[in-house]
Amino acid sequence: MLNSFQHLIISVNRTLKQVQGDKKEIAAQSPRTGNYWGWFNSLNNSRGLSVLFLLIAMLLMVAIGYVLSYLIPTKQKSVSLTISSNQSFFLAQSGVEFAVRYATDNNWSSPAQLNGLDNMTRNLGQGRFTLDYNDTIDSLISVGEIPNASQRRVVIANFTQFLSSGGLIIDPAQPPPCLTTGLSGKQTVNVVNVYIKNVSSSPISLNQFSASWTQNPPTRQIERLYIGGTLKFSGNYPSGGAPQLFNVAPLTFTINSGQTVIVSVWFTRLVNNLRSMVVTLYSTTGDMYNFILDPEGDGLPPC
Repeated sequence: MLNSFQHLIISVNRTLKQVQGDKKEIAAQSPRTGNYWGWFNSLNNSRGLSVLFLLIAMLLMVAIGYVLSYLIPTKQKSVSLTISSNQSFFLAQSGVEFAVRYATDNNWSSPAQLNGLDNMTRNLGQGRFTLDYNDTIDSLISVGEIPNASQRRVVIANFTQFLSSGGLIIDPAQPPPCLTTGLSGKQTVNVVNVYIKNVSSSPISLNQFSASWTQNPPTRQIERLYIGGTLKFSGNYPSGGAPQLFNVAPLTFTINSGQTVIVSVWFTRLVNNLRSMVVTLYSTTGDMYNFILDPEGDGLPPC
């Protein structure tokens, strides 16, 4: 751009010099000298029009540069708004996925239970999403927002249809997850019990588990895991450990369709202030079933 402008200036200077020569020629051919035909030819051959066109071209270039200098920041601002709008939309979608998973993990299926999603907010990246469930028309509204930038919403009609109706759930017809004690040898230990039900149309075979929880020191570990009264794991499993394969034969446990079984988690000793416990069971086909035993994080009730 700079080189083109420099070439333009050189061309203008060259033309101006030629114009100076033309002016002298025109003056020499003045009508006062009596040479009218020569004076007319001098005017006709003058490069003054070229200078005029060059000046017009320069003005056009200046005008185009001004317009571009105005349009480029406007375009950048438009792109920024588009990015924020897309981010808000994806946040709203994330809110829907969160609502489905949260309701499924807590075995919420009725409109009255799903009202617990109202005003639930989670921060995610540079923005957040907020949930609102309408039990009258069974719809979920997820609002994604980038503060001071953009806001988008996603509305899901017939929301209960999106909740998982298959797999393993905490059986709502049985007592809720609870904490009790048992004897391991001569020691008294804590035991967590939870009833799970297979609500799918086919049997589910399990072969491993994982678990996490919070507690006050000293640290305790899981010593044994029973499913349906059958010992499936014996050892020492820490909170947040990698998935552990069952190590007591038979190495799988099958829960038939419609069947409810009790899962008992035995700790090494008494656990101080046990709370926020999550147990995950894995099927032989790679499916994962999370059971949030203490969603409030305030500890399990006694059995």
